[in-house]
This record gives sequence, C-alpha cells and structure tokens, in this order.
Amino acid sequence: MEFDWKTWFIDVWEDNRRLTNNVARTLVAAEAMDKVLVEGMRPFRELLLEILGMERWNVRGLAYDQWEYEAPPEVLRTAPVAEVLDYGTIVREETRQLWPNIPFAEFVKMRPSPAPFVPEGTAIERLTYTLENEIHHRGQGYVYVRLLGQEPPAFFMRQE
Repeated sequence: MEFDWKTWFIDVWEDNRRLTNNVARTLVAAEAMDKVLVEGMRPFRELLLEILGMERWNVRGLAYDQWEYEAPPEVLRTAPVAEVLDYGTIVREETRQLWPNIPFAEFVKMRPSPAPFVPEGTAIERLTYTLENEIHHRGQGYVYVRLLGQEPPAFFMRQE
C-alpha cells in the first residue's frame, strides 16, 4: 500500500485546527482574545488571523498558482470574535474544497520564493512550516489560558 501524504497531512491539519479552535473558544469565554497577557507577545486574535491568512495563502497558491498574500479582512481585527471564528470556518471550508483537486505533483515541485520572508522550496516544506507556526501560536494560547488561572483544553482531545 502506498502512503497517501495528502490525506495524512490534511487529517493532521484538521486535528490541529480543532485544537487551535478549542484554545480560541477558551480565550473567548475568558474574554481574553484581545488581551496582551505577556509583554512582547500578541493577542490571540492576531495569532489566529495570522494562522488563517497563512492557510489561505498556501492553499490558494497551490490550487491557482497565485502566490500573492491576501491578509484576512482588516475589519476582523476589531470585529466581534464570533466573526473571526466564522472567518476561520470559511477558510477551512475553502481548504477542504480545494485540497482534493490539487495534484500531488504540486506539493513536491520546487518553487521560487513567493515573498521576501519565505525561502524557495516545495509546498510540503511550506505547509509543514504553516502547521508548525499554528502549533507554536496555539502553545502561546495555552500559556495565556494558564496565566488566566484556567485549565487549558487537553491537547489530546481533538474534537470540537
């Protein structure tokens, strides 16, 4: 049996997004999505918007070979948190729709740098970075929850 990297990766990404959403909901309940709880760190809303922007950028780039970064709508920086979470659902649904139609060859093709801060490489490398960035920012969210004196969601509970 041949290993299906695309299926494996999207499943891992889905699990990680559920974990990230659990942390976001915990911070929403604590009214702390926009708080700076550690000097020099950003509020979780900003981290979540970065996560969503990177997902959309990479998946659209692979699907359409258009690598211009389009930041999440500026209004989400001050909109009710529910709108940010709704935007996350929209981004994830777009990923689910586009993903099956991206040929595997697109994931392993070497590509030039699409932006000054991104080295040349394969989509597998970029998507791995994108996932690791999400995990890193979710970890910051766990720290925020602990600083609020709350028990963070269990990292092994992958359902929403």
